Amino acid sequence: MQDPAKKYFRCNDSERAVFEAGIKLGTIYHQFVGTPISAENIDVLEKSIEESIKVQPFVKSVNVKIRRDRIKKKKGIYKYLTLTGDMLDVELVVEYNNTEAVCYLKYIEEMKYPLMYIGEIRVK
Repeated sequence: MQDPAKKYFRCNDSERAVFEAGIKLGTIYHQFVGTPISAENIDVLEKSIEESIKVQPFVKSVNVKIRRDRIKKKKGIYKYLTLTGDMLDVELVVEYNNTEAVCYLKYIEEMKYPLMYIGEIRVK
């Protein structure tokens, strides 16, 4: 695929793939954290997040899971839940030219932090 933005990037294909993955993971976190959720809409929200990321350039695959074990039930009309970073498990594969970046957004318990990180870079 011809990339009209390539001339603006002073990096190799691996660095570009990781850059693109970072944008997508940041989008997931900053766009969707705070979304109202319930047991009835979790599957729909996972699919919606995946579909919104798939339309972005260079995405080969994305898998979003909302961790049901991190959901704390609240009672009452104003006690709805919101999506938090510790509920997200995301695997994202970005393909740029002959390079794939496999990246993740996962809550790392020992850090108490939802970390975005590079899992693997594959050159075909």
